[in-house]
Amino acid sequence: MEVNRIFDILSLLANKYDKDDILAIKRAGTWEKFSTQQYIEMVNNVSYGLLELGMKKGDKIISISNNRPEWNFLDMGMMQIGVVHIPIYSNLHGEDYQYILNHSEAKILLLSDNELFKKLLPIAEQVDGIELLYTFDVVDGAYNWRKIVELGEKHSFKHAAKVVEIKKEIQPNDLATIIYTSGTTGRSKGVMLSHRNLVSNVLATHRLHPLDHRDRVISFLPLSHVLERRTNYMFQYNGISIYYAERTETVIDNVKEIQASGFVTVPRLLERVYDTIRAKGYELGGLKKQIFFWAVNLGKKYREDGSNSLLYKSQLAIANRLIFSKWRDALGGNIKLIISGGAALSVEIARVFQAAQIPVSEGYGLSETSPVIAVNEIAHPKLRLGSVGPLIEHVQVKIADDGEILCKGPNVMLGYYKDEQKTREAFDKDGWFKTGDIGHLSDGFLTITDRKKEIFKLSTGEYISPQVIENQFKKSLFIEQIMIVGENKKHPKALIVPNFEQLEKWSKQNTIQYNSQKDMIQNKLIQFRYEAIVKRINKQLVESDRINKFELVCQDWTPLSGELSPTLKLKRKFIYEKYQDKIARLLSDK
Repeated sequence: MEVNRIFDILSLLANKYDKDDILAIKRAGTWEKFSTQQYIEMVNNVSYGLLELGMKKGDKIISISNNRPEWNFLDMGMMQIGVVHIPIYSNLHGEDYQYILNHSEAKILLLSDNELFKKLLPIAEQVDGIELLYTFDVVDGAYNWRKIVELGEKHSFKHAAKVVEIKKEIQPNDLATIIYTSGTTGRSKGVMLSHRNLVSNVLATHRLHPLDHRDRVISFLPLSHVLERRTNYMFQYNGISIYYAERTETVIDNVKEIQASGFVTVPRLLERVYDTIRAKGYELGGLKKQIFFWAVNLGKKYREDGSNSLLYKSQLAIANRLIFSKWRDALGGNIKLIISGGAALSVEIARVFQAAQIPVSEGYGLSETSPVIAVNEIAHPKLRLGSVGPLIEHVQVKIADDGEILCKGPNVMLGYYKDEQKTREAFDKDGWFKTGDIGHLSDGFLTITDRKKEIFKLSTGEYISPQVIENQFKKSLFIEQIMIVGENKKHPKALIVPNFEQLEKWSKQNTIQYNSQKDMIQNKLIQFRYEAIVKRINKQLVESDRINKFELVCQDWTPLSGELSPTLKLKRKFIYEKYQDKIARLLSDK
């Protein structure tokens, strides 16, 4: 069965993977499952209902929702009649929603729950183009999405043949979706992706992992995230059952319940898992603690090419029996694949997880590239820790004179919606897409070193890669977030957000009294603690990367408070503006 448009995956499912749990979600303590046939029937009824509402090819619908099977019903139902789906994050600021609703020219807004309904209704009422608003959950005062399905059921006889004809007319290069970027450097841009863009990415990667139709995966990263969405299609292409987590807080429990074979995540969440594991190790006593960290330190020396000595391999086998087996059991005992993307993953974490027989596949891409450009598989020779893997099939990369990664291929976007100037600026004169990332190719493996726009120069003439330094400091259990500043200064400086959970434990152990997080960071003992941490990590860095001054921040950085993007990347411009006084103090000397 040939797949040229995303909705062709449904025909593939019907022909090859007739399952009773192709999609599932846990609600009110029970897993609700949808069969392949139910999935296809729901999609068709959505298409019929939308046609009855007067929607036509090229019209746009915005969804703001948590992950759920209904998202897929609407997504496929829109695409097979040429309606453009625009999924956006549920944790944006009101002004961002206002901008996207106006800029997108969407006609229908779909919201997941009562909280979003109350938040978005006043905004939607100020947008002339929004004609209808529906919710997935039953919400007082709102139309429920099932009205679309019921309308479709009622008028199926009228629209069934029409849907067949429309599907025939939709071409691979037709616009399938618009994805608004997370806006880490300014106003979000609407990335236009065609069916060909997304399908090419699915076809180029669907064989690069060990999962098949017998496996089940957990989905929790927002489906508005291009990696989760593309992988959602890839799992369906392979007939893999997708189970949507009940809540973010229950992900690990849900993984264990269904003995999931894999999931997609961003590095910051893996870092938190690793920090939690290490924190529990520190709580152990005596011999147990020694064995725990002996195993972790052994994992840090793991070599994916099998070049470790026989002695090392025998020691690792013991570590796996005594320590790492417990890590695997905590993840359900059946993890075959963790896909990591969206930012750079710590090599230390990747190495330890690999040693622990928990395979992490790190890749690289952007919304503009649908998204994957390169990806590591789970074993040598297609795995090189510290890199983002070999290029995927049919994608070309070259490195510009200044180190920027340039890309060509069927995965590269159509352009930015309603912004010809930014579209032109995104490509060089020969049609190569400019990723904005700095990196290099070696033996077919791509390695990312930094974001082009984030690199800055010290007064000494040396260039600083903030992300690289930040990742070193985030290895500390006591540092949740950090942002490096110091352009044109002799040394880099930093804003540091403590890991307040870890800091509270340490404060209790040292009988430090405080009334608030603000009190904590002003305490001299705590400041001395962070000076010691910075001094220790500085010793591991080259001289030009060493921080000579820092300020502690008393509030967590989150997407809702604005310092982080929905994918947990630093929004540096926002942070500069919010903490301009602290940064001014940091930059007041050399």
